[in-house]
Amino acid sequence: MAISYREPTAPERDSSARPVVGLALRFGIGVGLVCVLWMVGLQLTGNNGFGPKQLMAQLLVPLVAVASQLWLRRQVKPAKPGLGRSLGVGTLTVLLAAVVSAVGVLALAAGAGETALARHRAEVVEIVQAQQRAAPQPQLTAAQREQQQQKVERLTVGDMASSNFLQVLVIGLVLAVPAGIFLRE
Repeated sequence: MAISYREPTAPERDSSARPVVGLALRFGIGVGLVCVLWMVGLQLTGNNGFGPKQLMAQLLVPLVAVASQLWLRRQVKPAKPGLGRSLGVGTLTVLLAAVVSAVGVLALAAGAGETALARHRAEVVEIVQAQQRAAPQPQLTAAQREQQQQKVERLTVGDMASSNFLQVLVIGLVLAVPAGIFLRE
């Protein structure tokens, strides 16, 4: 009876998605909640929680996406995460943060009420009017200016949530994709 002996081989790369999904859930939901808490804090302090100051918390999203990619790289050492997993954890982190932030806009709108939404619409109208005044005259016709005004006045909570989702997604991917490519090795 022969006993088979298997030579030890180099450790196999863990190609499972488990570390990617776990890290993305932790980092993405965490930074998404930070964005929501920032909006709530703005609203509670008398600022416009739906306004441009949201950007200050949204700028954390790409940094946290890169942190998740670095953490993945650290977890899989001595192996390398590879392009797929590195991009995957960063992209999934950003996507989850965008979803949590957009849901936070919906929840904040429900809690803040119509007066806060009307105040936000008024601020957006002021911004659009200032942009129209600053734009060279030949760019926009009177009909186009009126159309912009009407669109802003009909701004819904869904419009604000989808805008927030896209902002967080684009801002996050701007840094997460190049970092994922760089950190794959």
